[in-house]
Amino acid sequence: MNTRFKRITPFLWFDDQAEEAANYYVSIFDNSRIVTVNRYGKEGAKTTGKPEGSVMTVAFELDGEQFGAINGGPLFTFNPALSLVVHCRNQHEVDHFWNHLSKDGDPSAQACGWLKDRYGLSWQIVPTQLIELLSHPDPAKAGKVMQAMLGMKKIDIAALENAAA
Repeated sequence: MNTRFKRITPFLWFDDQAEEAANYYVSIFDNSRIVTVNRYGKEGAKTTGKPEGSVMTVAFELDGEQFGAINGGPLFTFNPALSLVVHCRNQHEVDHFWNHLSKDGDPSAQACGWLKDRYGLSWQIVPTQLIELLSHPDPAKAGKVMQAMLGMKKIDIAALENAAA
């Protein structure tokens, strides 16, 4: 088990899909794993109304980063005010993460590299080239890149580079 101390860990609230979602995310990212699964005992089940023995929390890692998830019931749901950013080195990575995370997600929530996955969690699939091009010292070129990006759902690096040229 990784004993590296991490001060802040994203913790995701699900109705009853925490283990399913964690397994799904782990299947998409390299260097990922389920660390622990804890189940509701008698007292926790009584308090929450969840079945005794059902999954309560899941600790998992995505690309070596720690996450937690809980089956807390339908009280809270995800919204786009919080998203997870996946930094990509090339179009292959953009395509990989976009195609997997957007599968069965909400197509109406896709714009400018943002997507909402099948669990309602928002992700930003961001190639490093996008940040570089938006930070271009020539404001006209940066503006053209911004205009091109605003018309995209999944980011197309070649189209961004053409816009800057």
